[in-house]
Amino acid sequence: MTEVPSPQLRISDQERESALHALGEHMSAGRIDIDEFGERSARITAAKTRGEVGELFTDLPAPHPVFGAGAAPQPAAAPPMPVPQPAASGEVAARQPEWSAGQRAVAALVPLVWIAAIALIATGTAGWPVIFAPIALTAVGRALWGKGFEHHDHHHHDRHRERREEFRAMRDEHRRQRRLDR
Repeated sequence: MTEVPSPQLRISDQERESALHALGEHMSAGRIDIDEFGERSARITAAKTRGEVGELFTDLPAPHPVFGAGAAPQPAAAPPMPVPQPAASGEVAARQPEWSAGQRAVAALVPLVWIAAIALIATGTAGWPVIFAPIALTAVGRALWGKGFEHHDHHHHDRHRERREEFRAMRDEHRRQRRLDR
């Protein structure tokens, strides 16, 4: 891989998108599997500098992320992956109740507080009682959502599982087609 220009510079959203697109190309080519794609894309999303992103491509040939003013995502070689659409708009409204600003805030904070608590415990920065913070926040969230939270949560996991299975099927079909083209 060529040297990353100015590895200490912070990356922009366009550069991050360029890196994610390049990573998707490597998965489509079969160089990395879906699990590794997930791990690397999470690291790209969390990266702050060009150097952090560049490290994720040292073992991969081109394409690499584009840094600088020309960091627009490259056009896709294959058609975009279809996104499953709900059957009817009324169905969506029934499945996803309107949440207040407080509910949305708690929904965003719960996973972050869990991650922070686990990280603090794992690094020894805080003792085990810190686990009560995410438990308390989760209890507040449950009080805000009630039974609707349980229904929505299961639906979300089912939809995520379905999309992952669709993606894997499309990837496998793409690989079969590439083998036939050879």
